[in-house]
Amino acid sequence: MEPTDDNRRAFDVRHASTENVVPRQGLPAAVREALSELAGQRVLHLLCDDGAQTVELAALGGLVTGLDESTEAIALAHARAPELPWLHGDPHALPAELQRARFDVVYCGEGSLARLRDLAAWAGGVAVALRPGGTLVVHDDHPASVCLDRFLHWRDDYFAAPTVGALVSAVAGAGLAVQRLDETPSRSPWRRIDPRVPAELLLVAEKPA
Repeated sequence: MEPTDDNRRAFDVRHASTENVVPRQGLPAAVREALSELAGQRVLHLLCDDGAQTVELAALGGLVTGLDESTEAIALAHARAPELPWLHGDPHALPAELQRARFDVVYCGEGSLARLRDLAAWAGGVAVALRPGGTLVVHDDHPASVCLDRFLHWRDDYFAAPTVGALVSAVAGAGLAVQRLDETPSRSPWRRIDPRVPAELLLVAEKPA
């Protein structure tokens, strides 16, 4: 099957500047900290890709459901952990069974921002999926970091992809209260980025009880 234009663009953004990036291993420390009390909680991992991080969330005690719009990704995820529930679906229009306000946590990890085509629709779906008091956690490459090369030259338009401001506005517009927004230099040996550049972004928001 030939990749779609959207898949190509997502791949290009996710793997941009390969001289500065080495594939990461495992859940980042910032995510583990934000999800330190996951045991027994219902977790929806949106854009779960091949399920590697989903499996780690389950190992932390979460009752995890993974969703991705790529049939190839879901097939890989199911092969990795057939005991977990995997759904093929659109993160901008969640399947009806996920729109029941029953999840304690919705998580979006590495590579997710580049794949979101409609932030408002995505955030609205997150709000419907979360129970009152539930939490959204987004951790990804900072949008600015993927626009710069290793010489700190702009090679892409920051405003051509989801910006930090657009992300926060969409989340707030969906009725979620932003509790935390961290923009940090790289804290991982897997990414070699100038420490003056925000390399990672962590957003935590809560659905009002």
